[in-house]
Amino acid sequence: MTDEEAALAALIRSARRTVIFTGAGMSTESGILDFRSPGGIWTKMMPVEFQDYVRDTQARRVSWQRRFEMEDTWNAVQPNDGHRAVAELVGQGRVSHVITQNIDALHQAALEQIGVVPDGHVIELHGNTRYAKCLGCGKRVEIPDIRAHFDLNGEAPDCAGCGGIVKTATISFGQPMPQDEMLRAEAATLACDLMLVMGSSLAVYPAAGFPLMAKRNGARLAILNRDETPQDRYADLVANAGIGPTMRAVVDAL
Repeated sequence: MTDEEAALAALIRSARRTVIFTGAGMSTESGILDFRSPGGIWTKMMPVEFQDYVRDTQARRVSWQRRFEMEDTWNAVQPNDGHRAVAELVGQGRVSHVITQNIDALHQAALEQIGVVPDGHVIELHGNTRYAKCLGCGKRVEIPDIRAHFDLNGEAPDCAGCGGIVKTATISFGQPMPQDEMLRAEAATLACDLMLVMGSSLAVYPAAGFPLMAKRNGARLAILNRDETPQDRYADLVANAGIGPTMRAVVDAL
């Protein structure tokens, strides 16, 4: 083990209640591009803002077309060693919650692979791209049903229940953060004595405020990320390394 891996294992071993906070870098080892780095998704296509999606049918068409262009990626990706290591820590009772900025549901998939029901363990701050919801009544709509309607009519269907606008269950720029998830994340953060950040630039607020909240509440803070983050100076441990190999070594050492 490297010194950083050994130190991280010691932090997790001594913690009573660990919360893990993850960002896009968590899933790059699964083949999902991140957003801000050179060559990332946003260098190829800027996101459609929420207010444009709501008021402009053409913006909705563009948004859905982009989502369908990613369909093969979403269907093919699988949890990587980092996701599996996190799932094992949850299964061992060492990690109470995973607060994630990711929309790929790979944390849930990893938990299911080891036989842990993911309900309650994973808090999705930015939603989930694997299904859609009506912005009016909240009714869930499955992506294949939307794709079939889009291919036939050139646009996504309105909600069958209330006639409202249907959108992927993700949080777009300008869209309010999900209140229930934010409250659950805050409660988990204030209850932990170790916050482990993985694969997040810690540049997007309010989500990036949770590690600082944990630190200010007396928890230790560890950051495992490829690049430096603005919160490194507050951390008890910083490791700039690959998430999968590092976490595999850490979990094996516990």
